Amino acid sequence: MHYDYLVVGAGLFGAVFAHEMAVAGKNVLVIDKRKHVAGNIYTENRMGINVHEYGAHIFHTSDKEVWDYACTFAEFNNYINSPVAVYKDELYNLPFNMNTFSKMWGIRTPDEAKAIIKEQADKEIERICKEKNTDSFSPDNLEEQALSLAGRDIYEKLVKGYTEKQWGRDCSELPSFIIKRLPMRFIYDNNYFNDRYQGIPMGGYTRMVEKLLLMADGDELPFVKGNIKVMTEVDYYDFIKMSGNIPAEPFESVNGDSFDKILFTGMIDEFFGYKLGTLEYRSLRFETEELPDVDNFQGNAVVNYTERDIPYTRIIEHKHFEYGQGKGTIITREYPANWKHGDEPYYPMNDEKNNKLYQQYTELASEFPNILFGGRLGQYKYYNMDQVIRAALDMAKENL
Repeated sequence: MHYDYLVVGAGLFGAVFAHEMAVAGKNVLVIDKRKHVAGNIYTENRMGINVHEYGAHIFHTSDKEVWDYACTFAEFNNYINSPVAVYKDELYNLPFNMNTFSKMWGIRTPDEAKAIIKEQADKEIERICKEKNTDSFSPDNLEEQALSLAGRDIYEKLVKGYTEKQWGRDCSELPSFIIKRLPMRFIYDNNYFNDRYQGIPMGGYTRMVEKLLLMADGDELPFVKGNIKVMTEVDYYDFIKMSGNIPAEPFESVNGDSFDKILFTGMIDEFFGYKLGTLEYRSLRFETEELPDVDNFQGNAVVNYTERDIPYTRIIEHKHFEYGQGKGTIITREYPANWKHGDEPYYPMNDEKNNKLYQQYTELASEFPNILFGGRLGQYKYYNMDQVIRAALDMAKENL
């Protein structure tokens, strides 16, 4: 069969792009190597709880067009992300706000908090400048940047260990630009995001993506003029006819299907056979535990563990995302991991070296106008979900 597009990857970017192409009357084939659609936002209902199988995903945006678009395919609840952080035997509210500062220093007013932060930050800046024998402060690494912004207490208890676990390096070895600023609010407000719109799709993200891919029964969309076919457990590299490291033109599958264009949402360096070098990523490992005899494990959906000696960065209790009141609960411990070939890549390492290599791959990709690259891996960007939708919508408009 002939298709206008082959979309490689049934995650959020691929699903939005495929949907917009179908609305425009195009015929699209979507393939994914996993057993399911929805990519890393896949949710599976277990024990009556929608489990975020690849880590917590909380939708938030200030882009009204994106919010309205998402609401076309899901009804969102009013979940507000208010994580807490555990350091040794102390518990703090996140993001850094007056609840955090009051617990840390026993103070009550914003002026008191600002004075302590400034005093500590100024002391660190003075120390660093003295050690470097300079009068002008310029942070050489993340540690110096964070200390200059927040002072010693916040850095040691809430930034250092968590960040080092997340990136697998000491803060003194990480570039300063990773933390351009530390969000500090001098009000008693635990809402983690500043965005106007926030929530979790009722029924889970998988249902939302199935609607985008026209897979959901009973959800006919009369304005869709084209078609989408979805195939899971299909590896792109086994599916498409190749010419060396790239697909042979005209684009055809080993099954005889043909395509005018390809959208690839996997790793752009892998697509080209790593011919220019390997981009770096961070990976994750998830340890999920069903607790049928525990109704409320930690009292919050997200609890961060900021000590480096504790190997996981956070524990997710999934039922709290949708205000579950039923018996039993499910938790997931999230472990950052070094990435190597064969592992699942989650976060691009957007330092100077990797961004430069990515630019070389985009120059190579420009030689293939009928192949598009999208998503976190295809565009090597740390996208939030709303940014994924925005980028996919923009790409779809550019190609209609």
